[in-house]
Amino acid sequence: MMNTMMYDAMGAAFAGTYRAAIYCRLSKDDDLQGESASIANQRDMLESYCKQQGWEVAAIYQDDGYTGLNMERPDLQRMLKAIERKQINLVITKDLSRLGRNYLQTGHLIEDFFPRHNVRYIAMNDGIDTMRENNDIAPFKNILNEMYSRDISKKVHSSYVLKAHQGQFTGCLAPFGYRKDPNDKNHLVVDEETAPIVRQIFQWALAGHGPNFIQRRLEEGRVPCPTWWNRERKLRNTRTKWEKKDPINGKYVWDFSVIKDLLMNPVYTGAIASQKKVYKFKIGTIGDKQPQDWIVVENQHEALIDRMSFEIVQEKLKSRQRQGQNGEISLFGGLLKCGECGKALTIRATNAKYPQKIYACKTYNAYGKNHCTQHRIEYDTLYQLVLEQIRACAQAALQDEEAVKSKLSNSCKAEQKAQQKSLERSLSKAEERLSVLDKMVSRLYEDLTMGRISEDNFNQMMAKTQKEQAELKQQAARQRRELAGEMQEAGDARQWTEAIKACANLTELDAITLNRLVKEIIVHERIDEEGTRHISVEIHFNLKPLPEATEAIAV
Repeated sequence: MMNTMMYDAMGAAFAGTYRAAIYCRLSKDDDLQGESASIANQRDMLESYCKQQGWEVAAIYQDDGYTGLNMERPDLQRMLKAIERKQINLVITKDLSRLGRNYLQTGHLIEDFFPRHNVRYIAMNDGIDTMRENNDIAPFKNILNEMYSRDISKKVHSSYVLKAHQGQFTGCLAPFGYRKDPNDKNHLVVDEETAPIVRQIFQWALAGHGPNFIQRRLEEGRVPCPTWWNRERKLRNTRTKWEKKDPINGKYVWDFSVIKDLLMNPVYTGAIASQKKVYKFKIGTIGDKQPQDWIVVENQHEALIDRMSFEIVQEKLKSRQRQGQNGEISLFGGLLKCGECGKALTIRATNAKYPQKIYACKTYNAYGKNHCTQHRIEYDTLYQLVLEQIRACAQAALQDEEAVKSKLSNSCKAEQKAQQKSLERSLSKAEERLSVLDKMVSRLYEDLTMGRISEDNFNQMMAKTQKEQAELKQQAARQRRELAGEMQEAGDARQWTEAIKACANLTELDAITLNRLVKEIIVHERIDEEGTRHISVEIHFNLKPLPEATEAIAV
């Protein structure tokens, strides 16, 4: 071999010497054994080889801690730019997998990018040299390298899913308000410094306030944001955009999304919620899953807020009430629904000499009587009806607590039993199908490597199979949570009964009490032959809907 000759993409020789770039990479997903896998040993081995060949080492590039699936590695990109500037005409790696494990992008480098820039590529231990004609094995090694990474990725993901179902915490940082247990990194303990902040945030939310209001209160109270706490404790060294903009006051600014994520996190009820992101092989995280698709395991650590209060906050986040023109939040905001169209009832003042506050259907207000009827009810009337119903339930609970709990628990017992059996059957079918799909994936890989199917067919079949797998896994996780929820009803009944008993002598409604006890209030309207409007109010408490309806007549 002529070491002093350099070849272009057509194989023609021209005068010049090799300016070699040594590229080294290592990451935890390689699962390599022994010292020979280290960055230092890769570098020493390749430098020694270049010296034997009489090649000048123009630069050494190394990416330590980067997966081979990621082609945006810092030193890899620096090397490619140097090639574009014609500073390098030979690239050498220990083996092909060091260059990359993404077979499409690695293949593009070897078969397109390097030849276009007159660069020779050598993978020393794999016997690959683009100056020679015996490189037919390279595409297959690329595919095998990616299959290896895919297999490792599946194993790692399966490990995290297993830990998720076991209720183990696997995050890098403990959620705000908690610390990692010094004796068990997968268990959380209450952080006495920051837990009061979390409790205050939930109290504001229970009172009907949204993230924007909470953000303002935290800033006014000079409460540092979670990023500042992590930096103070030397857990991270990052700063928020607000801190970069204003180093003195920026730490007191909480981002809207941070507050909303905190309010939606079941961890504060003592649960561990995992698998919140949608992950795709080779791409990484591509989005967020819906809360109903998370893996949630209850009772794993001390709670900062009871579960009933947490569920109330979730309902409030789903149907955030609007503030009035004077900034006042309606007491019933987010609770009132039209019994006909399902839209919210909004509050306004009448134009009478002595104005009254009334609620009316949002659809009716926007589109008129052809789309829905008014469903009008006076604020004072609604207030009195709800107050009386809460007091009546409280009196019943005080007189015979066990009877109330029994009524709550048995009101839909048959329905729950049927639902449980249906869920168990559906879950069993989903798990059986997942097992079949796993075997199909293994056979597809075997068919590809043996040449029984083309790469295009393989990709199409894999995409279809993986889509079905993802959907079934989400379905199975959701059904497991629903089955777990069936076991919690008795606790809910006790908790609700304890909360309602305290309201026996209630004289005024407040937002916290109302939102704690009531899930929604449905207003129905019936117009009789004489044109009289009959309004009935159906109160659904946070545990179960009450069958009774209180009726008011409006002319």
